[in-house]
Amino acid sequence: MSRLLHRLADTFLRRTHLCYWPVRVRSGVAAGARWTLYPWSAYWRGGFEDELQRELVALGDITGWCCWDLGAHYGLYSVGLARRTGPTGQVVSFEPNPVSFDRLDRHRRMNGLTWLKPIDAAVSDAPGTAEFYTYGNLESTTTHLPYEGETRNADCAPVRVRLLRLDDLVASGEIRAPHFVKIDVEGHAHKALAGALGTLTAARPILIVAFHSELEVRGVHAILDPLGYSATRIATHSGSRDEMSGHDFIFRPAPRA
Repeated sequence: MSRLLHRLADTFLRRTHLCYWPVRVRSGVAAGARWTLYPWSAYWRGGFEDELQRELVALGDITGWCCWDLGAHYGLYSVGLARRTGPTGQVVSFEPNPVSFDRLDRHRRMNGLTWLKPIDAAVSDAPGTAEFYTYGNLESTTTHLPYEGETRNADCAPVRVRLLRLDDLVASGEIRAPHFVKIDVEGHAHKALAGALGTLTAARPILIVAFHSELEVRGVHAILDPLGYSATRIATHSGSRDEMSGHDFIFRPAPRA
C-alpha cells in the first residue's frame, strides 16, 4: 500500500507542478537557500550527507573563492558554496544528466546566483562525447559514464553527453582555477583529475572525493599523492565495508616549501 500511495503522490506532485513549490533549506551548507519541494526532499529537509556538509561548512570563510562541483545533481552543494563565496567568487557546476541539470539551473535562478556557472557536461581526461548510462531513470543520483568492464545493453538506456577537460577550460579563461573541488562522478574521479593535472599542480585546491570503485581509488591516489596531498576519511555511512571505495575523503595539499 505504501508503494501505491507513493506513486499516487508522485504523479500528483508532478502533474500539478507542486514539485516546484518553493521551500527553504533547513540546515547544512545551503541553509536558508530557496529550493523546490520534490523530489529528493532530504536535500531541503535535512539529514542528507550530514558529515560531508559539516566538512563544507568547516571550510570557513570562503568569500571570493572559486569552487568546482563535479557531479552536481540538483545543486545542493553548488548553491550552498555559491552563497558562501559571494559574488566575488565563482562556483562551476558540472552535471551531464539533462533532468538534473534543469533542476540545478532552476535552483541557481531561484537564488539569484549569477556567479554560479552550470555546465551541462561531464569532465574527463579528454574532450569529446560519450554514452551516459541512465537505466531508464534520469532522476537517479547514480546515472553515470560506463564503469570499466560494464556491459552495454538495452537496459542501460544511454544518452549522449559532452565530455570536457578542465585544464582546457581554465586555459581558455572560461572558468577560474579552484580553491576547492567536490567530486562525485560515479567511478570517474581519476579521469576528471587527469584532465585537470596542470591546474591541480598550480592551484593546489582542497578536494573532497566520493569513491565508488577500487580503480577510482587507485587512480586518484596516483595523481594526488605525487603532488603532496594527504587524505582523511569523512565519517559518512555508505554501508561499504571497504576502507576506501564507498566513502568520501578530503584531500589537503601539503604546505608549500
